[in-house]
Amino acid sequence: MLKIENLHAEIDGKPILNGLSLSVRAGQVHAIMGPNGAGKSTLGYVLGGRPGYEVTGGSVTFEGSNNEQLDLLDMAPDERAAAGLFLGFQYPVEIPGVSNVQFLRTALNAQRRARGEAEMSAGDFLRAARAQGEALDVSMDMMKRNVNVGFSGGEKKRNEMVQMGLLGPRLAVLDETDSGLDIDALRIVGAGINRIMRAPDKAVVLITHYQRLLDIVQPDFVHVLAEGRIVRSGGPELAHELEREGYAQVAA
Repeated sequence: MLKIENLHAEIDGKPILNGLSLSVRAGQVHAIMGPNGAGKSTLGYVLGGRPGYEVTGGSVTFEGSNNEQLDLLDMAPDERAAAGLFLGFQYPVEIPGVSNVQFLRTALNAQRRARGEAEMSAGDFLRAARAQGEALDVSMDMMKRNVNVGFSGGEKKRNEMVQMGLLGPRLAVLDETDSGLDIDALRIVGAGINRIMRAPDKAVVLITHYQRLLDIVQPDFVHVLAEGRIVRSGGPELAHELEREGYAQVAA
């Protein structure tokens, strides 16, 4: 579904990714771990198409919603989203003056139009939003509030999972989704990732510092990213080794 080959990227002239390669097949969950400054968030931003991150080498191929092979780096961010890519942020942004339901319905129907699908009616959308919210402990009152304004860290992350559930991506790139979560919120978010994305035609790239979320999501592969490239890969046991030994020992 996703094939990254020898990816190089920089910001403000500073190289961050230095020959990163990764292949993700449908049905798989890949966890990316590594120390601060290793390039984990940069990888997510480059895949999502965030401005300011310049790709200087390599390629990224993505199998989109219609099963076509796409040059991800040649697509605008909205085109990537319509093709089935979802980027979850470490720090979800606040959007004053825009309600969650307005934002979500607009985003969903924009993607449906881009794929040549009929827009979802207001009634169907509200029923779908209510179902996703109930599964993630996000009330309709919360969804009527401005996007993330006044939300706690856990509320922002649960709200982001509602977005993911409604948009129904093929590939979710989640940047430190466990950041700022207490134990209960971690369980809810982890269960949400499993419910929404654990499917034969979907995949997840889960960027995290800690092993605790991986106990719930249970990745198929764990990769250690250091100095802008993947230096070691393994199964779920690698996350436990990192927890015991630290990055310096494991990535040496």
